[in-house]
Amino acid sequence: MLCFFPSWALAATLLVFGDSLSAGYGIEARQSWPSLLQARLAAERFPHRVVNASISGETTAGGRSRLPALLKQHRPAIVILALGANDGLRGLPLVQMRANLTAMVREAKAAGARVLLVGMRLPPNYGPDYTREFNASFAAVAKEEKVALLPFLLEPIALDEAAFLPDRLHPTAAAQAKLLDHVWPALLPILKRP
Repeated sequence: MLCFFPSWALAATLLVFGDSLSAGYGIEARQSWPSLLQARLAAERFPHRVVNASISGETTAGGRSRLPALLKQHRPAIVILALGANDGLRGLPLVQMRANLTAMVREAKAAGARVLLVGMRLPPNYGPDYTREFNASFAAVAKEEKVALLPFLLEPIALDEAAFLPDRLHPTAAAQAKLLDHVWPALLPILKRP
């Protein structure tokens, strides 16, 4: 007896685990950069299925509590970890943010996933010391845990006011392709690794 499975059933899972910047806040889900990533993977003939488990407002503490169940459920080959922005916007302790990021990276690696850590930057109004330490946290975790790093998700649009919704925090639908084009070169070496 022959059994047939849909092609996605055999695909490796790529888990996008972030906050509103990856959840597509204020736009349709299909317009978000993780949704565009699914189309890019198909066009480039990578056999990956994107699961976007991003939640608006998520902090690293919230992500740390949710990640184990998602790793067990989806068994991802790759995790794009894009959390920390809300920790910074709320002025949460950076020692705890780094500990949470480190714990999530380790959990993902222990589950057999390769990790791309996506960083964020804060505007200077949070004070020079906090801003500098926040901005450096992602590189420190990536170096310590030996995982790939994209230093700043919003880099290609950060200075373009037209690329943001009226709240000046969340990218427009039109800006999502630029975000994907920015993520793609950091992700590609991980995709190509056996």
